[in-house]
Amino acid sequence: MPPIPLMQEDHISQIPALQLLQNLGWRYLTPAEALEMRGGRETGVILDGVLEKQLRIMNRVRFKGQEYPFTDGNIHSAIQALKGVMYDGLVRTNENVYDLLLLGKSLQQSISGDIKSFTLQYIDWENPQRNVYHVTEEFAVERAGRKDTYRPDLALFVNGIPLTVIECKRTDLGPGKDPMREAISQMLRNQKDDGIPKLFTYAQMVMAVSPNEAKYATVGTPAKFWAVWKERGDHDVEVRGLINRPLTNAQKDRLFAGRFRYVRAYFDAVEAEGGREVTAQDRAIWALCRPERLLELGQRFLLLDNHDKKIARSQQSQY
Repeated sequence: MPPIPLMQEDHISQIPALQLLQNLGWRYLTPAEALEMRGGRETGVILDGVLEKQLRIMNRVRFKGQEYPFTDGNIHSAIQALKGVMYDGLVRTNENVYDLLLLGKSLQQSISGDIKSFTLQYIDWENPQRNVYHVTEEFAVERAGRKDTYRPDLALFVNGIPLTVIECKRTDLGPGKDPMREAISQMLRNQKDDGIPKLFTYAQMVMAVSPNEAKYATVGTPAKFWAVWKERGDHDVEVRGLINRPLTNAQKDRLFAGRFRYVRAYFDAVEAEGGREVTAQDRAIWALCRPERLLELGQRFLLLDNHDKKIARSQQSQY
């Protein structure tokens, strides 16, 4: 393997994460594209056009054996219901958003003169292939009551809704600095009321990753309760195949067009020499961020317990 060049920030973690996520089915968006999709406003966290398009594609009114589209008014009402959940503390607001995402929104619509209530779904939990998946990096969000921004390393969107936020750290942060402690501390800082809580009202899973270690949690989880996922069985052969599956030239051109341009030659050389070995970060992303697994965790393994949001640990689930 070629020698690792001096890399800015945490690119030694971010780039492999983005390569793997694309091979898992997540479409990469440049930061500029993601900003455009939220109307050019760093106060917004939902990809509006993606969400509206998906709501129209996924949802149909079924009445007396016929199918009808939801009206424009109902589509817009559903979007406003999701975006307009009143902030009442992070965990409580996150739970109210989660209820909408899980149960959908009941809307009245007139069909041939009959007014009935029909449920519109934001996510197709049972059929992962009917949703669309995007990932972006350096997702700048304006802080509450401020004009500056915080920029989580990676944000993962299902139908334009940010369901997962990931902080990436390199392994060599310097004397006395632990990558997991630093990443988790940054994630918890971002969730505070003077941070970017709006993003985390939608996020259902958060992760801290570094090549040698990875931990996950849900919103509001104290640092001591972040967990390491332990998958049943050895899946390194499958993961190795995914991390070393070359991206298309078009995907590479997009990924390395911006701030990652300076290390494209290094990653091309790694690919040419046969690829790299599986890391703890790869295992965690494969285990938790495959679309079907992420949706299953979101649908079946999240709960509110005595005002605390919790996500299953590996020994508590069926895996």
